[in-house]
Amino acid sequence: MPARIPSWAWVSGLTVGAVAAVAVLAVQADHGPQPTAATARPSTSASAGAHHPAASPKPSTPPEPPAGSGTGRRVVYSLGQKRVWLMDVRGMPVRTFTVWPGTVSPDPGAYAISQRVPATTGSDGTKIEHIMYFAGKAGIFIAFSNAVDGASPPPVAPDVKTGGVRTGKADGAALWTFAEKGTRVVVVA
Repeated sequence: MPARIPSWAWVSGLTVGAVAAVAVLAVQADHGPQPTAATARPSTSASAGAHHPAASPKPSTPPEPPAGSGTGRRVVYSLGQKRVWLMDVRGMPVRTFTVWPGTVSPDPGAYAISQRVPATTGSDGTKIEHIMYFAGKAGIFIAFSNAVDGASPPPVAPDVKTGGVRTGKADGAALWTFAEKGTRVVVVA
């Protein structure tokens, strides 16, 4: 009678085979087309004939900080562009990124980081980190933060008042490193 192969050997062999198959598929997927995030939505006047599929996209340069946003080391927050710039002492942008504002926005003006909290739970129930308070309006505290899992904030009802200005995870970490307590925050329209 031939020797019987133990069940653990079968399971191990199948597991190794499955891992190898997944690795091959992962390598193939890595060499395939990569999705790109849309940076702007097409306008309603865009026509179908205006799209040139053969044209290669032009590399985009980050927008310049708004005029009148001050000088020196600071954080610039544009309400209209939903964007933040981290400006060095020479007034040069170190980093810029888009944000998801809450339903309550600060008035344009100069503020300062008044308090930093490493982590907590946001008013929307999301675990957040890198919380930096800089303003208040109508009894609502306004602060930069990012979700621990890096997700964008969930939509809220129009009557819910939130002052969180959410960033992406990497952007939140960069902002946390850059903006100590007392760092100037300039809010522009």
